[in-house]
Amino acid sequence: MTASRRKQASSPVTALSGPLVTSGTTPGAAVTRLRLDLSYDGSGFHGWGLQPGLRTVQEVLAEALGRALALPAPPALTVAGRTDAGVHARGQVAHLDVPAAGWAAAGPSAARRLARLLPPDVRVRAIGPAPDGFDARFSAVWRRYSYRVCDDPPAADPLRRHDTLWYPRPVDVARMNQAGLACLGTHDFAAFCKRREGASTVRELQRLEWLRAAPGVAVATVAADAFCHNMVRALVGALLAVGDGRRPVAWLADVLAAGVRDPAVTVVAPHGLCLEEVAYPPDPDLAARAQATRRLRPPLPLHSLT
Repeated sequence: MTASRRKQASSPVTALSGPLVTSGTTPGAAVTRLRLDLSYDGSGFHGWGLQPGLRTVQEVLAEALGRALALPAPPALTVAGRTDAGVHARGQVAHLDVPAAGWAAAGPSAARRLARLLPPDVRVRAIGPAPDGFDARFSAVWRRYSYRVCDDPPAADPLRRHDTLWYPRPVDVARMNQAGLACLGTHDFAAFCKRREGASTVRELQRLEWLRAAPGVAVATVAADAFCHNMVRALVGALLAVGDGRRPVAWLADVLAAGVRDPAVTVVAPHGLCLEEVAYPPDPDLAARAQATRRLRPPLPLHSLT
């Protein structure tokens, strides 16, 4: 098999990132899986996933892809990270399956056509055949987000107001970094997540650190194998409470160990959050990674939560 892998389509594709969307593939026809690398300004969207009557990234992108690739219907899309309303992405990744013959005809001009068809707040930076075994969601090994905060509101840059939280109190970056160490590694992050029926809240947090990007501007970098709903924004909210002195450094570890949502943890506004990058293993390991990720993460033993 080559990078332009072909497979047999037996039914319309189901989008793992949203409701079923007919992709226009014909049963028995060869299809090609495409990888998309895209960026968007989330300010004007009600998140990634399809919602009736609301403007979403998935809806806008699928409509443009349907036209650019001359498909009979908007294609189904599977995305690496479902972003909420107002959240931005600089390094989002998605995949879709299209008729191989249609891609052969439309592929050479697809990127240029998408640039014309998409609105200014969405850009597809690359589109092409994916390697064998690639799944934008399940093959990923980590996602990296940033959260941008201005803790000197009088000096805030009004041109960055759509991607920066204006925080009313100065924060101590060193205190926040010290507190964040307790969350690194594999833990049950139920205390920082909005629970979903049947979904695990166990995650491996690989990076959590703050730096001063400029005077009055603090930026958090958060990376994990995956994130549960509201996890990054809740972690940022808790760390800001430590950074401004309202909570002790040890508080974050106590909240994590409790394993339940703490009303004292503020879920910060979405507009400061941006999906920066999604990483994948070497091509030969993509299918195995996807298979492993699909297994439900088991709850950790109680002694692992302390």
